[in-house]
Amino acid sequence: MANIVAIVGRPNVGKSTLFNRLTESRKAIVDDFSGVTRDRHYEVADWIGKKFTVIDTGGFVHGSDDVFEEAIRDQVHIAIEEASVIIFMVDVTTGITDLDDEIADLLRRTSKPVYVVANKVDHAKLHHDSAEFYAFGLGEIYNVSSATGSGTGELLDAVVSNFPDEEEEDETPLPKVAIVGRPNVGKSSMTNALLGVDRNIVTDVAGTTRDSIRIHYNQFGHEFLLIDTAGLRRKSKVSEDIEFYSVMRTIKALEDSDVVVLMLDANDGIEGQDINIFHLAEKNKKGILIVVNKWDTIEKDNKTMKEFEARIKEKIAPFTDVPILFTSVTEKQRIFRVVEKAMQIFQNKTKKIPTSKLNEVMLEIIENYPPPSIKGKYIKIKYATQLPGRSPMFAFFCNLPQYIKEPYRRFVENKLREHFDFNGVPIQVYFRQK
Repeated sequence: MANIVAIVGRPNVGKSTLFNRLTESRKAIVDDFSGVTRDRHYEVADWIGKKFTVIDTGGFVHGSDDVFEEAIRDQVHIAIEEASVIIFMVDVTTGITDLDDEIADLLRRTSKPVYVVANKVDHAKLHHDSAEFYAFGLGEIYNVSSATGSGTGELLDAVVSNFPDEEEEDETPLPKVAIVGRPNVGKSSMTNALLGVDRNIVTDVAGTTRDSIRIHYNQFGHEFLLIDTAGLRRKSKVSEDIEFYSVMRTIKALEDSDVVVLMLDANDGIEGQDINIFHLAEKNKKGILIVVNKWDTIEKDNKTMKEFEARIKEKIAPFTDVPILFTSVTEKQRIFRVVEKAMQIFQNKTKKIPTSKLNEVMLEIIENYPPPSIKGKYIKIKYATQLPGRSPMFAFFCNLPQYIKEPYRRFVENKLREHFDFNGVPIQVYFRQK
């Protein structure tokens, strides 16, 4: 089940700074210039072993000042509908504004957990000033300074208390495949084309979320659950913010799946939001397949496909061992290759390499290309094993793991991919003390 934390509030209260703090990144650019955070506004965070996705809604507000307030209200509606937990951010130095009051009024009507966060509480005197926010009637006030990080620990403890513990056993052994992508790339058409006319062998299974439908696919020797995110329902409240809405839905589907089919429009290529979704899938250790749809609408010569592929790989680097298929749903071109490739990726994701085979192959490579010595100390890697988990993880035991640098880790990962075929799957390599 996807855990999504949405940070809502009016502009310039410090949402992006808190986002950076919670996700330990510098990816949301902090600046007064309108629209700077639009490129990157969702990221995986982890607190006491619980993973969740943080969304900085500030990144989705753009346009003139008079559009601002309406866009913020729309986002609060969407956050109430789609997020697991809502952080309502206010600024202690300016106190309660009319827009804060309006947002609080919307949040009082939800049954979702809401945490009021008074930001810019940089010294003791301001602790008393934040008491006025109790007037919202939304419960406890969390005093934080997102610039220095003070108070964020208590906030995170409260936020993650709403998330269930990670379940190792899934309720269904069937692979789960989600088709995701920006609006109008052909997700609905792809779903319909895959299901074809034999609707009688398709059963709708109520999903874990109200709007995400799981469809049982069992045709041509392949059986899996297709997570359908294509139908954007209840659009009444979502005029300006369809992009924000689709991002929320995509994250939910992505976190609920084993393999993510990322659909692109051949006419647009890979855009910022696609790259964000790709990296989110990679961080969540999902299998990934990229499908370039509407390929029939592109003028081609014998190099077009290779050049297109090279452009995509350049944008998604360093994880480029990802299959790319070129399809046309309307012309029924290569659509069943999508199913075959997605199932192949699922096999790669769940495969287990016997320890004897792993050591036989990898120790010889490591012997021929050992890690570079540091300060006259030689690193000796003794043996390797695959760790249990939902995605491929390998531990290499050695005498001085702290001296192994990123380039060598990447070299070992590339050799694992070369010899054992982990196409489409992120893998983790650890070096541990023998």
